[in-house]
Amino acid sequence: MHHFQTRNGEMHCEGVPLRRIARRVGTPVYVYSHATLSHHYKVFDAAFASMPHVICYSMKANSNGSVIRSFTNLGSGVDIVSGGELARALAAGAPPGKIVYSGVGKKVWEIEAALRRGILMFNVESREELEAIDAVAGRMRKRAPISIRVNPDVDPKTHPYISTGLKKNKFGIHIGQAVKDYEWAARRKHIEVVGVDCHIGSQLTDVAPFVDAAERVRSLVDRLLDMGLRIRLVDIGGGLGIRYNDELPPHPKQYADAVVKAFRGLPVTLVLEPGRVLVGNAGVLVTEVLYTKPIPAPDGKGRKYFFIVDAAMNDLARPSLYGSYHAILPVGKAPRGKVTADVVGPICESGDFLARDRAMPPYAAGDLLAVMSAGAYGFSMSSNYNTRPRAAEVMVSGSRFEIVRERETVRDVFRDERTASFLMQGRRRKS
Repeated sequence: MHHFQTRNGEMHCEGVPLRRIARRVGTPVYVYSHATLSHHYKVFDAAFASMPHVICYSMKANSNGSVIRSFTNLGSGVDIVSGGELARALAAGAPPGKIVYSGVGKKVWEIEAALRRGILMFNVESREELEAIDAVAGRMRKRAPISIRVNPDVDPKTHPYISTGLKKNKFGIHIGQAVKDYEWAARRKHIEVVGVDCHIGSQLTDVAPFVDAAERVRSLVDRLLDMGLRIRLVDIGGGLGIRYNDELPPHPKQYADAVVKAFRGLPVTLVLEPGRVLVGNAGVLVTEVLYTKPIPAPDGKGRKYFFIVDAAMNDLARPSLYGSYHAILPVGKAPRGKVTADVVGPICESGDFLARDRAMPPYAAGDLLAVMSAGAYGFSMSSNYNTRPRAAEVMVSGSRFEIVRERETVRDVFRDERTASFLMQGRRRKS
């Protein structure tokens, strides 16, 4: 569910008309509903009430500090994948003891920073990374808490770019190899084995892959416990999908019941890394139509339209990157009728689109559109391609809204660039 509804011909976020935000802040602008964020977190948390658990919000989905703070205020931890995310998480109130550090390419300074702050654990993704963590912890005279991210070779039946649990994916250590690496880690003075980790992909809409992975992880945990390792945390990752179009993802309770069943009876705490399921439907991208351009329809019958808007693939990459569907709805009263149209941005790429061959009202310049379900992997994946400043971000609570990230200026985009001195010297010689 979400708190974006049309009332009296105007789309609102909670109690605020989106048109009011667009007039005040400009477009494109990301708008987040605090009530939706809170509701989604509480529903997910309650679903796992029958078993000890800790939720570590996967902040790569949306790393705005106010979004993270919305969850840490409710007791959430954070799942991070970089030293930069560690700093953001701490600034947003995440307790270090509820931070898990995932990712295949941790650098030495990032490992050092995480050890200094006393995070819950590192999710280790290769033997060489395990050796690097041991070496860094030894130099710092600390013990590094680790779990090994095991790759269970389970097909999550999702887009190949966001599949992470197959043998061919770069993530994790194959479950057949993991026991040897656990044995090695258990002998190290500066490593503390605390858990097992598994994450098979994102935007999963079926419980079956989760169950398959959980059963394989359960077998591994049983074996490690029999070996005398003190496994107290089982990180089952995230990946639960949301509805963008006609998907029917399972309710968090259905997902939780399946996962809890697999680990019932073990003396462990579950670690959960929801991301998209918490934030995806809590945000929209508001954009303005700049121009309309009719062309002959490809089949020679009638016309097709391009609605050229001020949001582009640099603002929301998912349609261009994954071919993803986002509903696009009018912010105000929609004009009557339907046409076939592509919604495209100003980027100089044919791949710059938000929708293709979509039946929609015949919009005109100046109309405002809401790109729905844009709270996850929206702003966090945005860029400055074509030297486009990134969008503003706004959070709404009830009848109030606040800018939680100012819109970049063009000057911001190249503020940190420097012209090579030899280029300037050559210019002076010519003059």
